[in-house]
Amino acid sequence: MDLESIVRALNLQVRSGENNLKTKIRGGYTGDLLSDVMANSKEGDIWVTRQVHQNIVAVASLRDLAGIILVHGCEPAQDTLEKAKKENIPILISDLSAFDVIGRINDLMKKND
Repeated sequence: MDLESIVRALNLQVRSGENNLKTKIRGGYTGDLLSDVMANSKEGDIWVTRQVHQNIVAVASLRDLAGIILVHGCEPAQDTLEKAKKENIPILISDLSAFDVIGRINDLMKKND
């Protein structure tokens, strides 16, 4: 499954990384504590968070994550968006809760196995 499929299925808004929506998703990680995400996420994961500051882009780049989904309609800070565009990191926006986003992505991934 790729990011583009998730964007369509969950009606996500794309804020950056439009050129990387064909990236394959290998799994997912949810968390707002950056040190936890750095320690436990895996390459190719889609990261679901409520954090909006530019350090999320640094973590996504460091861990080679497929992209970041911001929940509850949160918008990235301007410096976050600028950094994500420079690094071509997809930042996606959902009005749903993290719980709902994760459940729907999990269901989609199971259907595509």
